[in-house]
This record gives sequence, structure tokens and C-alpha cells, in this order.
Amino acid sequence: MRYARDVAIVAFAQTDTLRRSDELSEVEMVMPVLHDVLRRTGLRSSDIGFTCSGSTDYLAGRAFSFTMALDGVGAWPPISESHVEMDGAWALYEAWVKILTGEADTALVYAYGKSSPGEVRDVLTRQLDPYYVAPLWPDSVALAALQAQALIDAGGTDEPALAAVAARSRADASDNPHAQLKGSIPSGEYIVRPLRRGDCPPVGDGAAAVILAAGDRARDLCERPAWIRGMDHRIEPHSLGVRDLTDSPSTRLAAGRAGAFEAPLDTAELHAPFSSQEVVLRRSLNLNDSVRVNPSGGALAANPVMAAGLIRLGEAAARIHRGESDRALAHATSGPCLQQNLVAVLEGES
Repeated sequence: MRYARDVAIVAFAQTDTLRRSDELSEVEMVMPVLHDVLRRTGLRSSDIGFTCSGSTDYLAGRAFSFTMALDGVGAWPPISESHVEMDGAWALYEAWVKILTGEADTALVYAYGKSSPGEVRDVLTRQLDPYYVAPLWPDSVALAALQAQALIDAGGTDEPALAAVAARSRADASDNPHAQLKGSIPSGEYIVRPLRRGDCPPVGDGAAAVILAAGDRARDLCERPAWIRGMDHRIEPHSLGVRDLTDSPSTRLAAGRAGAFEAPLDTAELHAPFSSQEVVLRRSLNLNDSVRVNPSGGALAANPVMAAGLIRLGEAAARIHRGESDRALAHATSGPCLQQNLVAVLEGES
């Protein structure tokens, strides 16, 4: 698909993901990463044409909490700003569309999440069908375990294979200074069978930010921009009972619309909070062993809710910036059992 403008990710920054950040407010957590991403391009806040953020008030436990984070951006003089109650990957999608329409040439996208103050497994039940499923209070890990068991029963994987996914993620995270969990996995008990501790994401706090720019402006700001060649997002039915949990047709459709199958990929950053979900995504995206999957360690090594998807896009772009990748896929998800999925294809210039 051809777009009216070429848009690229020109800078990416993230905080270390920490188990707890009690001493920091959301503003204090976001401000350093915003300063960092602007410093990487030499831009000032006044140079940004559009700002978009992703977060959820449910983590903070108060309505319109995202407006407080704007203190870290600086909303005076007035800025063009928007917010999505989603992972920051969807905020990036909105900013990308804004630039495609010609209403801005640059955009700042940021996302943050503090999961430590509450029980994130319980908080995420608010994503469920409010009439038939949510009253039963199945938490996010229990639902992921249902998906994992369905995958095992269908012959798509087994527990040793899931353990291998978790071990590889932790090993790759050893080279990621921002990851929360690194190195070997201790022999873990079942959290919810068949998922052990290593198969589940850590609870942590973190933030991330990227800057987008169009055309020659992107080349001025970055030596090797990560061009967004396509991006699309799709959703599965809300009811888990009418879905095949061993497959992700919405991911496959979004990937096709984004152009992922038109040429070989060398890198894939998959937002798979559970090891079994990486198996589902690999199958849905037809990723073979020639594709490096989650070289950053992925969400099994650091999973700040509402920022982990944006981090997948940022990590893929950063590898292109460094010349370590030429064509990368980035994926973000939200909702139970891979309900909502976004796929972007990024390319570097030769």
C-alpha cells in the first residue's frame, strides 16, 4: 500500500522497568524519558506538531489521571494533543495518521503505566464482557492459561517448548539494560496450570516515548530513520467462547494489511506477555527461524502495562537506527488472549 507521505520513527527512549517506583509520581516517571527522546533529535517541545499519549486510568485508580502527565510535556503555550485509553502503540497509530493527513510534520508519542500500586491481574478483568464474563472474575493469568492449555491440547506446543521460549527471552534480555528480568529462570511453580512463573510477565512500572517525522524532516533528525511501510490493527470477537484461542486471525489480517508478507523480515518484536502467546503469534505471522524474535527480551522480561506495545515498536525501530535490522515487524496487543492486535512494518534505507 502506498501512502501520501513517508513517515518514520526517528527516536526512541524508555525508562528502566522497575518492580516498584513508589517514590515517583507518573509525571516524575514520564519527564526524564520525554527529555531523553527530545535530546536525541535536538528538538524542543515547541517544535512538535502533535502529541499523543497512551495510558489507562484504571491503573491509577482515578478518572482523567492522564491529564496530570501532561505536566511532564508542557501544555503551555497550548499544544495539539490527544490521548488513547490503550497501549501507546495505538497512540502511535493515531499520530501516524495525523502526519499522513498533513496536519503535522512531527509527533511525540509517549506511554506509561504503574502496575505496582494494585493487583494488575484483577484490574485487567475490567476489559472483559461486563455481563457474562467479568462477574466471574477470571483474571488475566487464568485466561492466558486457558489459551495455553487449548494450544497444548491441539498439539501446537508443550510445556518444555513454553519453557524454552521463556528461557530464550530471559537470555536475550541480558543485553537489554532496561529489562526487569534477566538471566536464568529459577525452577518455578505453577501460577495457573500449565503456566509457570517464567511463562508469565513480571509486574512492573515504566514509560516510553518515540518521535515520528515525515519525509526529509525525518532524514534531518535521524541518520537512519525507521520508515513505517504499513500499519494496521484489528480485533477479535469480545466473547472468548466464539474464538479459536490457538490462532490469531486478527494479527494475520493486520499483518497482511501492513504488508508484512510482501518481503522477508529479519526481526520481529512481538508483544506476547505469556510464552504461549508467542507460539500463537509466530504461527499466525508465519515466522520461521530466520527471523530474530524479541531480541530485547520482549514482554516476558519487562511488561509495563500500557507501554509494552509501544516499546515493541521502539525496540524494532532502534535496531534499524543502529543498522542491526533492515526490515522489522512490530506487534502490540491489548485485551484477554490476544483480543486486539496492531502490526507495523518498519524498514531502513540502504
